Amino acid sequence: MKKIVFITFILIGYMVNAQTGMIKGTIVDKQSETPLVGATIELLNSEVTNGVVTDIDGYFILENVPVGRQAIRVSYIGFESITLPNVVVTSGKDAVINLSLIEAFDQLDEVIITNDNAKAKAINKLATVSARQFGVEEVTRFSGGRSDVGRLAANFAGVSAPDDSRNDIVVRGNSPVGLLWRLEGVPIPSPNHYSTLGTTGGPVSALNPNLLKNSDFITSAFPSEYGNAIGGVFDLGFRKGNLDDNEFTGQVGIFTGVEAMAEGPLGNNKGSFLIAGRYSLVGILGVGAGGTSAAPNYSDISFNVDFGKSKLGNFSLFGIIGFSDIEFLGDDIDEDDLFAAEDENTFVDSGFGVVGLKHQINIGKNSFLRTIAAGSYSLNEFIADRFIDKDTPEERIIRYTEADNTESRLTFSTLFNSKLSNKATIRTGVLIENFQVESLERDRLEQPDNDGDGDPDLFTFTDIDENLSIIQPYAQGQLRLTGRLTLNAGVHGQYSTLNEQFVLEPRAGLSYKAGQNHRFNLGYGLHHQPVSLPLLFLNEEVNGELEQTNLGLDFVRSSHYVLGYDVRISKGWRGKLEVYYQDIDNAAVESFPSSYSSLTEGADFGFQNDRVSLVNEGTGFNQGVELTLEKFFSDGYYGLLTTSVFESKYEGSDGIERNTPFNNGYVVNLLAGKEFKIGRGGKDVLSLDTRVTLSGGRYFTPVNLEASQQAGFEVLREDLAFSDQTDDYFRWDVKLGYKINSRSKKRSHQFYVDLQNVTNNGNIFVRRYNRLTNQVDEVDQIGFFPDFGYKFQF
Repeated sequence: MKKIVFITFILIGYMVNAQTGMIKGTIVDKQSETPLVGATIELLNSEVTNGVVTDIDGYFILENVPVGRQAIRVSYIGFESITLPNVVVTSGKDAVINLSLIEAFDQLDEVIITNDNAKAKAINKLATVSARQFGVEEVTRFSGGRSDVGRLAANFAGVSAPDDSRNDIVVRGNSPVGLLWRLEGVPIPSPNHYSTLGTTGGPVSALNPNLLKNSDFITSAFPSEYGNAIGGVFDLGFRKGNLDDNEFTGQVGIFTGVEAMAEGPLGNNKGSFLIAGRYSLVGILGVGAGGTSAAPNYSDISFNVDFGKSKLGNFSLFGIIGFSDIEFLGDDIDEDDLFAAEDENTFVDSGFGVVGLKHQINIGKNSFLRTIAAGSYSLNEFIADRFIDKDTPEERIIRYTEADNTESRLTFSTLFNSKLSNKATIRTGVLIENFQVESLERDRLEQPDNDGDGDPDLFTFTDIDENLSIIQPYAQGQLRLTGRLTLNAGVHGQYSTLNEQFVLEPRAGLSYKAGQNHRFNLGYGLHHQPVSLPLLFLNEEVNGELEQTNLGLDFVRSSHYVLGYDVRISKGWRGKLEVYYQDIDNAAVESFPSSYSSLTEGADFGFQNDRVSLVNEGTGFNQGVELTLEKFFSDGYYGLLTTSVFESKYEGSDGIERNTPFNNGYVVNLLAGKEFKIGRGGKDVLSLDTRVTLSGGRYFTPVNLEASQQAGFEVLREDLAFSDQTDDYFRWDVKLGYKINSRSKKRSHQFYVDLQNVTNNGNIFVRRYNRLTNQVDEVDQIGFFPDFGYKFQF
């Protein structure tokens, strides 16, 4: 009997120990980004005291942590401590967190100020307003998100994305073209499969969220280190691989595809590797998804190799390489296909890649120099062969459209950061980008038949091999004027070798903390961006010769004004209100009176190819109010309500104020989720998440039906540009998940079913002229669509 009792106790102890995980990470000084040696990490709400201190590299390992959501407190004498209430611990993978503490204003030795909502602040310490931090858990947790960071951003205040076919990010009424993507500190092309030259979105993201660390999304008045954008900034970073153990992940999902990931330690200097590859599941199965019956094939590989610390500093190699293709065959296409037509065979190939080498070295105790050299590319090939007299004895096929675009980019970035004192920090640097653009675009649309063969001529709109550079120096600093008042200010410069224009952009942000629970923010920024490359290089026939008449266009200019208020309502609850105004000028418009403006580009997969001899005389503005009410995950549930009420207008060369195609008017997002502990010991988790989105419809230009019927192609009423609006957009998503933590080994299983658009609401995708029926068709977006996924970690 004693043996049985003894064995029973051993088994119980083994099961308890097996149902634990590990929290590890690095703690640094937020101002200098140097490691904090001896910082204390404590596990809260635990029956057994559990805590560790950081080593000489600011690194810590907290072992024997019960699986589930845990809270930790990080503290260091003389610094403001942080309580992180929502660390997800599983049996299959170590939980990794990297935090930065800010030195107390008055160098307090005894009093420690606690910040419970660390994620409410941006990672970039110089971002004062309109900035939001997000993590991989949010990307994969929210319902309807398809594990896509772009679709995640659509839940934040100020962002509108009522289009199920693309992950374009419309920030405060700006075109998606105004968005800046950054990875590991350098700008990158659109990180999406099936993207096209000059755009920033696509149907499927090439960014693997399993590699991302906590990152920033900024919607206005960006800090001085960001340039060449007027709409928003996605500042992303890759996490390091596990420094102590080898870990593996296998995953499958409708949109994410089939995935394998490996990570672990590398070398003897605390280096690590992290690599993951994906291939489209629908491509393997040969079925359509996302609004088409054609099967999309896409694949990508992402990696981050950290070589550890040495006398020469820290080196790391990172990158993403992705390819995609799809064939739309007219005989197999449905009439309501979102991307293709029944009288065309269309072939699409695209690619995206970035590889960079990053180096960082400490200079003294409070400064560092970070240098990055990277190369990137984006390619897109589009071919459309059209049936003439389809389904008749005279049926034939002609090459109707072809485009072959490649953008190669070499980037060099260097940044020096120095903490002068606990009250002052400076940061200065320069970013140099060299673009090599090769573009061939030919089309018969709206062309005459000058050669008399009975078909419109195949006109060459672009045929170029161009090289240009953009140089961006900047300097900025943070001055903590008092314990409650902080000033962030700086200047950004931008020079283009294409038009030899140089501009200086002042940026400033002021933050005032009124008591423990209230904060007021004020921000201003001047921002410039070149007109999109597909417009700059367009050909125009002048005296029988083809000329690029848009090359001399100046930068589009935008001034941002923002006033914000943050309030901590109670523990775990946060409210935020922002009011903004954006004034835009120097937009490209036609030299004669018309409704066209470059501010309206980006609403589709490509750019208009007949807008030539443009001038910088267009204007526009965006203004609005945003409200965020957020319940951070605690007590088993979370909630997020974001509301935006805004107006987006522009003027073309005719001087008439019109709606932009992005002027939805309002957007409301409501997200909520609940977790239930189940199974033996409550170590497994059943989760329920839901999202409801409601927004105004997009404005569009009506079709001139009579003129279209006479011409045989779609003709729009440009005198009534963006005067009609689609019906309001409504979508409800529900996601059910189940997480199993192994009781005997280091492994975990996760399952989910994501029911998207559960009401099968027929949101309008487009109203377009059908050249086969000579009528205007109304095509709806994706209806009810069930997504599913499975992840295995060990």
